[in-house]
Amino acid sequence: MKYPADVSIDLAEQVASRLIKQGWTIALAESCTGGLVSATLTGLPGSSTWFERGYVTYSNQAKTECLGVPVELIESFGAVSESVARAMAEGVREQAAVNAGISITGVAGPTGGSPEKPVGTVCFGWAVSGDGSAVNTTTKTMHFGGDRQAVRVQACHYALSEFLALLESVK
Repeated sequence: MKYPADVSIDLAEQVASRLIKQGWTIALAESCTGGLVSATLTGLPGSSTWFERGYVTYSNQAKTECLGVPVELIESFGAVSESVARAMAEGVREQAAVNAGISITGVAGPTGGSPEKPVGTVCFGWAVSGDGSAVNTTTKTMHFGGDRQAVRVQACHYALSEFLALLESVK
């Protein structure tokens, strides 16, 4: 099997370059991607200078214990929601004491979907804060097609491309 994150290596290099230029560090909180984004980023030589850590918070309990996501939030909105993605991104940024936190939570399939959140539904969060500035958090929900691996690879690519766009807008 081909290494699934190969499609995002160029994107990872661009993210790394931007993080280095800004003197920023990053941490990840991944659920449905199971560490794929972290693996893509840490596959780059020298990533230890800007990559702090990655959490694979697959279970709701892990989201609560590791990232501080309130149980009530998960119960009210579900683990696959922008509310939880926001809490995950802000939680990982705070726990790791980094400038940027990315979160991903979704339904990769082939089971687990519902009419409201079908297979391929993935919620993202990006929480960024420059030195001493307020935290700016953005969330989005996407719907990807294909099998489990295709959803995971598309989510990895999307998380990095949106983060790069966000970095380019930060001065």
